[in-house]
Amino acid sequence: MSESASPPYAKALTPASSQKRRFTTVRVIVALMLREISTQYGRTPGGFIWTIIQPLGMIMFLSLGFQLMLRQPALGTSFLLFYASGYLFFSLFNRLSNAVSRSIKFSSALLKFPVVTWGDSLFARFFVNALMGILTGILLLTWILLTVESQGPIDFAPVAVAIGLSLLLGLAVGTFNCALMGVFPIWAVVWDILTRPLMIASGVLYLYEGLPDIAQKVLWYNPLIHITALARTAFYSTYPAAFVNIWYVVYVSLVVLLVGLILMRKYALVILNN
Repeated sequence: MSESASPPYAKALTPASSQKRRFTTVRVIVALMLREISTQYGRTPGGFIWTIIQPLGMIMFLSLGFQLMLRQPALGTSFLLFYASGYLFFSLFNRLSNAVSRSIKFSSALLKFPVVTWGDSLFARFFVNALMGILTGILLLTWILLTVESQGPIDFAPVAVAIGLSLLLGLAVGTFNCALMGVFPIWAVVWDILTRPLMIASGVLYLYEGLPDIAQKVLWYNPLIHITALARTAFYSTYPAAFVNIWYVVYVSLVVLLVGLILMRKYALVILNN
């Protein structure tokens, strides 16, 4: 064989071919995102309005309920801001993990086409729900800050970091669960049972520092409690949240995401055929 001879698969590895493949992937993801938006928000009147009303209703329920039992929240004077500053970031994670974990089931019909991959479906759902979740949080926090008494200047850096951590952790847990639910459908029921008290364990309703030592030692390993506490430092300058470890959340998220991607790659055909 001469040196100029090329293997039969060389064409697939050329830069032009690789660029075309990336362009096709982007087009597929955008198309899946548009389908997701039309499905979730285009079939019912005021579809996006309900996306805002749901977390707002939960925040108001928590605020009114605890206001009847407590004289003031653990931080500041506004029950509405205290619970919103924790719940919205927890809700962003929860929304993403649930959406991503069901991405294969949601796009099962389209995944029969060779041009659509499980990765396209997974990231399309992630991007749509991330954008909608962030937009919902911005709108609700803006409204709350305009209606409650001034709590002092807001530090936007912790907000941005908390959003980023919520996105990363939501993608990681969603990918991991997508693989397990695809291989073991019963895992969806098990996960639902295990995570019912998750909001309570994530520091939405209280401050980590107010817990007994044994509870602090256990709950410290929950990445979400680091995220909600970090988010609160943005709105309450007197709250240090010294226990927060950003890198712990990053490491846990990356490990879970890596394991989830490995499982998805290995069992993709099994999941698609279930």
